[in-house]
Order: sequence, then structure tokens, then C-alpha cells
Amino acid sequence: MRRDRDEQFHDFVVSRRPRLLHTATLLTAGDTHLAEDLVQATLTKLYVAWPAFQRADNPDGYVRRVLVNALIDEKRRVWRHRERSMAELPDVAGDTPGGAGAAGEAVRQALRELPPRMRAAVVFRYFYDLDVAATADALSCSEGNVKSQTARGLDRLRAALHGSARPTFLSQGATP
Repeated sequence: MRRDRDEQFHDFVVSRRPRLLHTATLLTAGDTHLAEDLVQATLTKLYVAWPAFQRADNPDGYVRRVLVNALIDEKRRVWRHRERSMAELPDVAGDTPGGAGAAGEAVRQALRELPPRMRAAVVFRYFYDLDVAATADALSCSEGNVKSQTARGLDRLRAALHGSARPTFLSQGATP
């Protein structure tokens, strides 16, 4: 019996881990190290609750919920507030890369500023095109909560992105 469970879980991990990692990367606004940690925590929790996962009416929703809960748990850790991981260390403090990736980095930074549940609502609704009901199921909240979190999240993203774009335009001679 245990061998069957382990084999089923192994097959699940092999087939679903890349997608989980992609989702976690979006939920962490591009922090691949934290995304790896979230996927590992999610898979650990799924293994422990494997019988419940197999009985779930909506296995995809179950996995999304576990992933979001892992993100929220991780963001509550005190040391996480003082540490920020980076793919490449800058040569000078505050050095940010420019060029084609600057717009993507601006979006990732704006996403980082959103609280975890708000970020998850935006990611599920707009990156994964889930409807309000599926997003509410993934976040274990009401559909109204999803709508308000999404609206507030989009407003904050717009403000952050327009705020970060303004100095560039002004430095190119545009007037406010």
C-alpha cells in the first residue's frame, strides 16, 4: 500500500513540479529561490496529506491552496522581512539593470510590494486566467474578497508602475 502511494506521489511530482515552480515564481514575483522553497514546502504538505488530496473534488484547487498557504506562512517569518534574495549581486548598492528587462523587473518589483494574498489573487486571475470562483477556492475566501483584492491589487500595481515610469519620461524631456 505504501509503495503504491509513493509511486503515485512520485508520478505527480514528476508531472506537476515544473508547473508548480512556474506558479510559485509568479506568486513570489520572480524570486526563484523562494519559489523553490515554496514548491518544496507544498510537496511536503501534499505528501503528508496525500489521501485527502486524492479525495479532493478539485485537485488543482487543492494544490493552489496549499501553495498559497505556504507563501503566506513563509511571508510571516520574521527573518524574511530583513532578507531579499537576488539572482545576481549588483556591483554597487542600488545598481539596477536597465534595458529590455527593466519593464519586467518593474512589474516583479510592483508585485513584490503587494501582500501575499493580494498578489495571489492577481496572479491567479490575470496570469492563469482563473475565474473568480476558482480563485476564491484557491485562496479559501469569498468571491467578493477575490474581487476586492484583485481591484486593490491592480490599483496598487498601476500606481507603482506609473510612479516608476514617471522619472524616465521626465529625464527624456517630457513634462508632467
